[in-house]
Amino acid sequence: MSRTTPTTTWDDLVTSAMLGTDRRTPPDGAPAPGSQAPLALLDAAAVHTVRRRAGLRPSTARPRPDPAPRDDRRELPGPARRRLAALLADRVAPAGSAGRRGAAPDLTELLPQWLAAAEAHGYRAPASALPALLDAARARTDLRPLALRFAGPRGIWLAGHNAEWRFALRGTAAGTALPAPGDGPAVRRLWEEGLFAERVALLGSVRAHDPGAAVALLSETWRTERAEDRLMFLDSLRTGLSDADEPFLEQALSDRSRNVRATAAELLSALPGSALAGRMAARAAECVGLDRMAKVAAIAVEAPYACDAGMERDGVAPAPPSGRGERSWWLGRLVEAAPLAVWPERLGGRTPEEIVALPAADGWGDELHAAWCRAAVRQRDPHWARALLGVSSQPTARGPGASSLAERASLLGTLPAGERAEWVAGFVSAHGLSEAFQLLGVCPVPWAEPLGRAVVDALDIARDAGSHPWSFSGVMGLAERCLDPGEASRLELLTATPDEPEGASPGAGGYWSEAFRRLVSTLRLRAAMQAELSA
Repeated sequence: MSRTTPTTTWDDLVTSAMLGTDRRTPPDGAPAPGSQAPLALLDAAAVHTVRRRAGLRPSTARPRPDPAPRDDRRELPGPARRRLAALLADRVAPAGSAGRRGAAPDLTELLPQWLAAAEAHGYRAPASALPALLDAARARTDLRPLALRFAGPRGIWLAGHNAEWRFALRGTAAGTALPAPGDGPAVRRLWEEGLFAERVALLGSVRAHDPGAAVALLSETWRTERAEDRLMFLDSLRTGLSDADEPFLEQALSDRSRNVRATAAELLSALPGSALAGRMAARAAECVGLDRMAKVAAIAVEAPYACDAGMERDGVAPAPPSGRGERSWWLGRLVEAAPLAVWPERLGGRTPEEIVALPAADGWGDELHAAWCRAAVRQRDPHWARALLGVSSQPTARGPGASSLAERASLLGTLPAGERAEWVAGFVSAHGLSEAFQLLGVCPVPWAEPLGRAVVDALDIARDAGSHPWSFSGVMGLAERCLDPGEASRLELLTATPDEPEGASPGAGGYWSEAFRRLVSTLRLRAAMQAELSA
């Protein structure tokens, strides 16, 4: 130690070490000459290191973090806790072989179901599972709402201590510690000082508790909000929309932003008794009526020739999208915003089914039907939805009033859950599964028994016909998530490898067997999960 002088710096020693003691003599006589120079340099470095460490002053301790908030939900049963750990530990989808998924259940698809079921039972997340749960939410944006709700306030607290989980702090209904909707001062403070996402979540919370209070809260700051924020806040009024919202929405029709005006008009058109709906009904009735010159009953259409200022204020954009004619665009906007109740009176007292069946002159039928579909969805009118859907066994994917499967799926959303499943079951029985994927997606889970049986029967028919099983991979994936676990025993019969019929795809039988075995094992695993959570 006596060979190191106070004037030797660490940088000097590092420079000598990098260049070599033969090329650069270490400063202040630290090294001995000749072959002893490297050892002397290391000794000097050691002494310097000890001196630096000895001179360090302890830093001031950081304040201890606030304790995690309480989570008063129920504790998970032991088997369910172990199941969650297994699901979180196996979050990567099985790779399979040569594009095959194998017969093992895909745990990545089961995790969302497990989280939804745990939330429905009112369980809280185990503290030990919070890091893995936040990692899973970070990796899968589709999982975040469920994962953050299950993580609860302790998960949000933990996310505040790790930059990689910052996404959880950006504010969601699950992630933000919202005040009670009835706590006026706290609600007002968060509304005035909160982040945008927190304010959206707060407005939704207040809206669910007291729709009028939410509108009053929004009215106070409406003029000072940015246009994009006004649009998001206005969109949140879809929940609990009622006639009481009409005065506020009428004012929004004069907003500076075209998008805000359009959204306000759309919301008002969903209120058949609103003044806007009345104005649109009057305009639409001038364009659509019975063809008095026709020998058989038909609809005559005279689409608007211009978009006047009144139409524009009521949300009709004067310029159509690319590929659309102006007159058909304006006609569609008027008809979709008019109350559906206006048409039976306007068209000779006919029922919706009779109206939909009427021919329309000059090729306006598709435009009218598409507008009525949008109106039925917007006004949540099941009577008109049934008329436009028609019977499920009709030979084409088109209904009497719906021109696409997307329209049919939207119309199905207005029907009660049981009726929706029954209609789709009839469609699958009549047309198979090749066009049913979009329709199956709007049915409540688990699928009702008639729908589940129709899907399984259709898969069995496709297998016996030698079809490519991978052509039905989407439906198979839906079945794994949506079939009632009670169907597993019936599906067991289909797990054997069938004899391949003449002309069938080579190896298709093995693929079908593998797919059905995966379906059965997934359903049994779902049944076990439900039993564990219900314990």
